[in-house]
Amino acid sequence: FVRDFFAQGKPVGVICHGPWTLVEADVVKGRTLTSFPTLQTDIRNAGGTWVDQEVVTDKGLVTSRNPKDLPAFCAKIVEEFAEGRHPAQARSV
Repeated sequence: FVRDFFAQGKPVGVICHGPWTLVEADVVKGRTLTSFPTLQTDIRNAGGTWVDQEVVTDKGLVTSRNPKDLPAFCAKIVEEFAEGRHPAQARSV
């Protein structure tokens, strides 16, 4: 399900521990994202770059660290949804 969203270039958003789903779907390699800090080793082991920022966008993928980041996360994910498909995301899967 998750891989199919990426393959179609659809915007995807995850917050807190949500990136574990991305790691399991094997869509993290080569991407920069954030999450709850305890996931940073898993993200790096999956080939991603983890950063400690309120919100990160990478080719239609929007990530945030925790519920305190929701205002920034919500604003950015709405923007990404409005943009529609992201061909660069589809090419990265």
